[in-house]
Amino acid sequence: MKIQLLSLLLLFTLRPVTCHAQSIARDWNELLLKAIRNDLARPTVHARNLFHLSAAQYDAWAAYESGATPYFLGQTHRGFHIAFEGAQVPDGMSKREAQEIALSMAYYRLLKHRFERSPALAHIEFPARVLLRTVYADTDYTQSTNYLTSPADLGNYIAEQIIAFGLMDGSNEASDYLCRFYEPTNNPMYPDGNGSSNISDPNRWQPLAFDEFVGQSGISEGPGTPKFVGAEWGQVAPFALDESTLSIKRRDGHDYLLHLDPGPPTYLELSPDRPSLQDYQWGFGLVAQWSSHHDPADSVRWDISPNAIGNIPLDQLPKSPSDYPQFYDFENGGDISTGYTTNPSTGQPYPTQTVLRADYTRVLAEFWADGPDSETPPGHWHVLLNYVTDHDKFERLYQGQGTTMDALEWNIKSYFALSGALHDAAIAAWGAKGYYDYIRPISAIRSMAERGQSTDPNAPHYHPAGLPLIPGQVELITADDPLNAYGHLENKIKIRAWKVPGRYYESSDTATHVDWIEATRWQPYQRPTFVTPPFAGYVSGHSTFSRAAAEMLSLLTGSEYFPGGVGEFLAAQNNFLVFETGPSEDITLQWARYQDASDQCSLSRIWGGIHPPVDDIAGRLMGYEIGHQAFALAEKYFNGTIPPSEQSHDIPRFVYGPNPVSSTNPKLTITLTQPDDLPKTVSLYDSSGQLVLRQTEHYVQEIVLNTVGLKKGVYLLTLETKVYNDRLKLIVTP
Repeated sequence: MKIQLLSLLLLFTLRPVTCHAQSIARDWNELLLKAIRNDLARPTVHARNLFHLSAAQYDAWAAYESGATPYFLGQTHRGFHIAFEGAQVPDGMSKREAQEIALSMAYYRLLKHRFERSPALAHIEFPARVLLRTVYADTDYTQSTNYLTSPADLGNYIAEQIIAFGLMDGSNEASDYLCRFYEPTNNPMYPDGNGSSNISDPNRWQPLAFDEFVGQSGISEGPGTPKFVGAEWGQVAPFALDESTLSIKRRDGHDYLLHLDPGPPTYLELSPDRPSLQDYQWGFGLVAQWSSHHDPADSVRWDISPNAIGNIPLDQLPKSPSDYPQFYDFENGGDISTGYTTNPSTGQPYPTQTVLRADYTRVLAEFWADGPDSETPPGHWHVLLNYVTDHDKFERLYQGQGTTMDALEWNIKSYFALSGALHDAAIAAWGAKGYYDYIRPISAIRSMAERGQSTDPNAPHYHPAGLPLIPGQVELITADDPLNAYGHLENKIKIRAWKVPGRYYESSDTATHVDWIEATRWQPYQRPTFVTPPFAGYVSGHSTFSRAAAEMLSLLTGSEYFPGGVGEFLAAQNNFLVFETGPSEDITLQWARYQDASDQCSLSRIWGGIHPPVDDIAGRLMGYEIGHQAFALAEKYFNGTIPPSEQSHDIPRFVYGPNPVSSTNPKLTITLTQPDDLPKTVSLYDSSGQLVLRQTEHYVQEIVLNTVGLKKGVYLLTLETKVYNDRLKLIVTP
């Protein structure tokens, strides 16, 4: 089995690695990454875990720094206020000692809470105790009342308050993050079978059913149909996203919160002259085409060094789907990147590195995957941050300027800022995923193939919403075709694509990686027990996470380039791939700039069969905005310049109307703009203070009060939870 695909291999084989002295903040970060590797594959949940735990560390550090503003302590988020009057370093203890005790206690308590029902707990509980004991002997100490004078109490207090906040931040943590109202439109597909299982809407996400679903780190979830992970994640309290980026959209009777709404993806429409139909067919057709690039036997070789790959300016990203054919190479793979003439660190050209395209595409698909053996994309970018920090050419300079930070300050600040960006990326990307609920390639390609071919109206099996025919890639099965050995597939669609190892394909060579198969049996380059992440496609989480992180690292370090002008990862011959044996020779992934790593990650998801281009580009553009917005806010916390208006992310908690209500329009609707997990009691009092109406709601997005029978007058309406109490005036007219 591949050795901890991302963190451990990155830690030991990303070159060169000459570590600076480690801080205890780094040790806790590594332990969290270990927990994520051994938990279920939930990118949204782990982006939130990384942010909340990084914020806990940051607050414990900032509480003793006169120039910094804590994020949680003394602040209000989503109506949840955490009291804090300042902390004092105890006599006989240094400031550093107080910070390390407080941050370690906070991290320990919150880490155990977040993974208490996870299989990861068995992997981290003992090492967490050992790590805590390096700064504080009593790992069972839970007091928090003296948080102003005791660092241990302060750490416990921070953890207690973040735990309480997390139970009302819109994530539904108390119910293990399950969706409250989302329901899939389509019936499940059995990917080992043939066809789409009669998909009803080819523009909406389709669940997959398994005899055994194996998620991250080889954790088997047994037979069944994995539920959509994070369909309502747009409702979670963000870091830097605010009302200026927020849209509220309604579908299927429920409201979805979208930040940086990318607009709709391309849709399959039955009219053959509709551009959206053609864009849909082109995009998913490209995914099918690129799945034929995974065969080393085709002998195609590419230079994958920064000499030939990378360096795409933001303004050269496509503006609309009609621009995609000029950006992506449909036939051969890749994009318009031109590479770099010289390494800015050395002044010399980057050495060429010519490898088999099939090795490159397969390594990319597995290196950036969020399936088995991954920290998920948010954790992966923490690993890359740690790699940068450890590089012998890296200096811990904030934005590349000023004096060198000590390891603790750099780790604290960089984890906080990066995690904030990644948390916002999850909220924005999954807000779009939930609302647009867009189809994955396995369902789109199979359902088009079921309809037929869309190229020639005079040829057999024609349908305008079918698969376009491409000679040598997508063709009709003829009577004498080896695939038609049993005489039942004539005029069906066949496709030249990657085959799942160990699976039987009619009349195909079991030794080949890529071959002709029935198009209705197409699968992405993934494990057959995983196939595709259990959530909708649009927008690509990988593209959003990666571009947000790349922008953040560029801003934090003051350079767009990896230290020394290149970041590297070695995938050893026949000792890296999991889905099949490979690569056939050593190859080294290389990136000049952080953005190049992000762009490579985006392409990996197309080669992996997980996303079409429309998912990718929207995610890249969102990620760019998120990275810059998160850095601007993080910097204000570092500098202690947070204005009061920004401390609470003061989005109105709800909107309501009509006001006044009347006998002809008696229903008052209260719509929550920031849904939370708190039970709510709505009460209505008349002018004399008498209670005239009361109702209690649990998780809702709208509360409707029927005022029929109320007398004309002015009423006081209260909306109460254990965290906040809002009041408004309601007028009743005849």
